Amino acid sequence: MSQDAETILILTGAGISAESGLSTFRDKGGLWRRYETADVATPEGFARDPDLVHEFYNLRRRKLATVSPNAAHKALARLQRDYPGRVVIVTQNVDDLHERAGGRDIIHMHGEILKMRCTACGESRRRVDDLGPALPCPDCGQQGTLRPDVVWFGETPCHLPRIQTALGACGLFLSIGTSGNVYPAAGFVAAAHARGVPTVELNLEPSEQNGHFGEARYGPATSVVPAWVDRFLEQFGKDRR
Repeated sequence: MSQDAETILILTGAGISAESGLSTFRDKGGLWRRYETADVATPEGFARDPDLVHEFYNLRRRKLATVSPNAAHKALARLQRDYPGRVVIVTQNVDDLHERAGGRDIIHMHGEILKMRCTACGESRRRVDDLGPALPCPDCGQQGTLRPDVVWFGETPCHLPRIQTALGACGLFLSIGTSGNVYPAAGFVAAAHARGVPTVELNLEPSEQNGHFGEARYGPATSVVPAWVDRFLEQFGKDRR
């Protein structure tokens, strides 16, 4: 391992929050086994039945208020505190568990469920309470225009230029708790691998992109992530002596 404190880029997915009690999407019993994505996670579904879409996200927002960051979130926050270089966390998750664990430099590429956005004026604001079609936009006053500020299928992820800059500058890439089948995030490891950047997968099981990883540890996130962080920081400290 290099003695230089190179930038670390970490991609996280639903698997890191699952042990906090938040449902994943594609696993057995996941959200997409119980809901049709076309109904609750597309602009067309929202236009067709906004009440259903708001109900889906209101339930998820309420659930988020009942859970706490787990040991994996806390380990990554510790990595950011103790590692002398930059640690960028790009998350596909719309929850705020990284922030509540003490994380910083968090890029939410799929938006944030605790924000609302107006489709009329484009303004985004924090919102922890329920949303509904009758609620007027606090900025422009229109009704029926507020939606969860999350990225739905068919929409462009957030902060892509910022992510690409971090991906091009990183000296180590980690993927944690993601299935590896949702693009563009699924393509990040291939881009890092093509540059010769060391790549690590920490996951419950091998992802669809596991062939691009030079190192892999499989098991519950609350076990494998803290263990990896402990070992990395210990080795980094030895290399700098």
